Amino acid sequence: MDTELANADSSMGKTTISGTVVQKIAGIAAREISGVHAMGSGTARAFGAIRERIPGGAGTTATAGVAVEVGEKQTAIDLDLIVEYGASIVDLARAVRRNVIAAVERMTGLEVIEVNIAVNDIYLPGDEAPAPSSRVE
Repeated sequence: MDTELANADSSMGKTTISGTVVQKIAGIAAREISGVHAMGSGTARAFGAIRERIPGGAGTTATAGVAVEVGEKQTAIDLDLIVEYGASIVDLARAVRRNVIAAVERMTGLEVIEVNIAVNDIYLPGDEAPAPSSRVE
């Protein structure tokens, strides 16, 4: 899912940007907004937590809940959010969208044509499940 930037100076070489890079930038930018508690569906977060505990496990929390399509000049981004109770979802989505677009366009030079946001859950303080304990110490 690499893309070559069309506006890169071809006489000096070419620049490619991996879809994973766009995913990480978008994920970090979304998490910077106050009111975003977590990203990804409950199932995706559970599998991510397991992957993180495995040495050398693939995946990262920076890309959880982020899907991208990357073309030569444009990208589209889908985000799955869990928001904190009490936050205005409309205002939160607007702020997340603005921050993600600014970060991705500034860092990659790609035009962000859309940022789709799905709010999958509301976080209530005290809803945290206990961390899974390891059988081996």
